[in-house]
Amino acid sequence: MFKQKKLFELFRTVLAIVIALIIALITILFASEEPGRALSLFLFGPMDSLRHFGNVLEMMIPLLFTGLAVSLMFSAAQFNLGAEGAFFLGGISATAVAINQNLIPFVHPVLSILAGGLAGAVFCGIPALLKVKWNASELVSSLMFNYVALFLGLYLINYYMRDVDAGAMVSFRLAETSKLVKLIPGTRVHFGLIIAALTVVAGYYFMYRTRWGYRIRLTGLNSSFARYSGIRTASVIILSQVLGGFIAGSGGAIEILGMYRRFSWQSLPGYGWDGIIVAILARNNPALIPVGAFFLAYLRIGADLMARSSDVQSEVVYIIQGVMIVLIAAESFLAHYRHKLVYREARKSATTGE
Repeated sequence: MFKQKKLFELFRTVLAIVIALIIALITILFASEEPGRALSLFLFGPMDSLRHFGNVLEMMIPLLFTGLAVSLMFSAAQFNLGAEGAFFLGGISATAVAINQNLIPFVHPVLSILAGGLAGAVFCGIPALLKVKWNASELVSSLMFNYVALFLGLYLINYYMRDVDAGAMVSFRLAETSKLVKLIPGTRVHFGLIIAALTVVAGYYFMYRTRWGYRIRLTGLNSSFARYSGIRTASVIILSQVLGGFIAGSGGAIEILGMYRRFSWQSLPGYGWDGIIVAILARNNPALIPVGAFFLAYLRIGADLMARSSDVQSEVVYIIQGVMIVLIAAESFLAHYRHKLVYREARKSATTGE
């Protein structure tokens, strides 16, 4: 029965994606004077060259980190939206270490990434502590803290790490010893892709092969039952948020070290919000995070190519995102068929005596 439920949820998610794509394609047909070209660019543009496919992989890297971070936090039924701020502060903290010129090549990026991860862990741990100690809504507190992260980060860049000779509010150049090596010639795909893949594997193992992962999932399913079973749910809540923050912060550090020469973000980059979409698509399952990250990155690059070479704006991708989220989150979507499935299985069990 559990297996059939998972298959049904997968079918429901795929159907939501298909409906969203159909609505987007119909919108393009009506909005464009050359719909054939626009559709071709949108659907096949990311695959027409190594550079474009490399762009998909480049965008996929931060989405893997934020998607996994959000899925871990959401698995404990803690709707912490702090992945965005953790990602931003992770980049700031990594920059602080990366502008240091006196570290050896291997140690330099490792320390930078650890600094980013620790900053993210502390950041996402604060709403968790507020939740446990004073029952403050983690959704509200984490959402507000994102702007604290933004202005704190900009303050640190402006007053402590800014290169005044650069002509903009950017940091000093990152030391070459801190950079992540490129993996694919002709693209900007960097070693962060390998780190992200290993992190996803570790996340899956942690969630489905360890006691702590089981406790997180059980707390998310039924916190009262978990508490009566002897699980210290307060510790589980804090652990899930700290781990999620560490992963998001590490993602921000890796994005800076792999893609930039200086820290130049003037606003929140948006990868934390995108991570929520990825986690929703993956149903908080770490094994499906790469699928959701690749799908969203592919859509974004396809929409960008379409906007640059046709008369359709890239905002069409937000139509797809909106419809997908509404249909996936809507409990009543295909609820009738789910009830029929449960009823059929119950009758079958009663008949066979299983």
